[in-house]
Amino acid sequence: MRTYEAEGIAVAFDPAVCRHAAECVRGLPAVFDTGRRPWIHPDAAEPEVVAEVVRRCPTGALSYRLAGGATEVPDRPTAVTRTPDGRLLLRGWLRVTDAAGEVRETPRAMLCGCGRSAGQPYCDRSGVCGEG
Repeated sequence: MRTYEAEGIAVAFDPAVCRHAAECVRGLPAVFDTGRRPWIHPDAAEPEVVAEVVRRCPTGALSYRLAGGATEVPDRPTAVTRTPDGRLLLRGWLRVTDAAGEVRETPRAMLCGCGRSAGQPYCDRSGVCGEG
């Protein structure tokens, strides 16, 4: 987990669960640019705008903390959406346990719907539900 700080916001990135959905890059390329290092520059936009784009990340690989300590408020009730290719997108108060027994509390997750992901329970796009 790496944290990128700017006035008014800190953005954390967890590469272990990132599946390159690119919602961040499409949503705010001035802040999220995989072609430069560091690739996250939270000072390139207003903190509230950065937070809104972070909330689009379907995997929960991105999270934020606003000045004063405010973080994302998970959706209530919890919502589960199955994508056309079979992935399960979850939003809410989540506590996900991976194959190694590691517990991750997150407001967003992308889980495997086909059971063939090498990164269970997360979809790592190695099974049929990650294709397409």
